[in-house]
Parts: sequence; C-alpha cells; structure tokens
Amino acid sequence: MTNDPKPTTDHQRPATIVVVTAAVVEIDGRFLVTRRQKGVHLEGFWEFPGGKCDRDESLEACLARELLEELDVASRVGEELFTTTHVYPERSVELHFFRCELMGEPSPQLGQDLRWARREELSALEFPPADAELIKILTQA
Repeated sequence: MTNDPKPTTDHQRPATIVVVTAAVVEIDGRFLVTRRQKGVHLEGFWEFPGGKCDRDESLEACLARELLEELDVASRVGEELFTTTHVYPERSVELHFFRCELMGEPSPQLGQDLRWARREELSALEFPPADAELIKILTQA
C-alpha cells in the first residue's frame, strides 16, 4: 500500500489556478494575435496577447503591463468581453478577455510571431482550448 494521495474523481481541479488577461484588439475587421513560443505551455498555439496577473494586480493593470512588456505598446483597456475558466491537466486558467485599443504599433519583444487575422480566419487558426468559446463569439459577429 502506498501513501501517495490519489484523486477521488477524474474531474478534480488542479491545485494551481492562474489568472490571465488577454487583449482583443480589432482594427478594420482584423484581430491581433500572437503565437506562443517554444518551451512554454501550449507552445505553437495562436492567442490573444496578454499574460498572467501578479498578486494584488488589477486585471486592467495586468493587461496594460503585459502588452507593454510583450509588444512594446501602450494601450487603453476597455470593457471585459468574456471570462472563462479552463482546466488543463497541470493547471486551471481563469481567463479574462478585454477589448483594447493600442496607442502605437505593436512590436514583438519575445521573438513571438504576430499577425492581424481576419474574423473568418480565426476559426482556422489553432488556439488554446480555453479560447474556443470566444472564437465562436467573434466569428459569429
């Protein structure tokens, strides 16, 4: 007999919950998306830019900071469009999508790919499972 704790159900949530913000930036019917880099969780997937919140950081402050760090661009964070929680095997992600306006031209700072995808292209790109509902909403608009 082992003393290792075992989950009681297959549906138990991972202990780690990560709060993440993401920017939905739309200009002339195109959405700003970036590709996750090699070596990170969900590498190679396209995503709306953003990132993890620091402890005691507001969602809006987190998103503005992440856009500045990752894309070297100031932003105006607008309304929250959609919130979802998704359970991955190693973590749960609480994801907040905000409409954003950029105050300049985004420039990838971490070597990530960046593109402006037309609304009808979004469903053809490979996004993380947590983004699926937002992609449905955006492509039906």
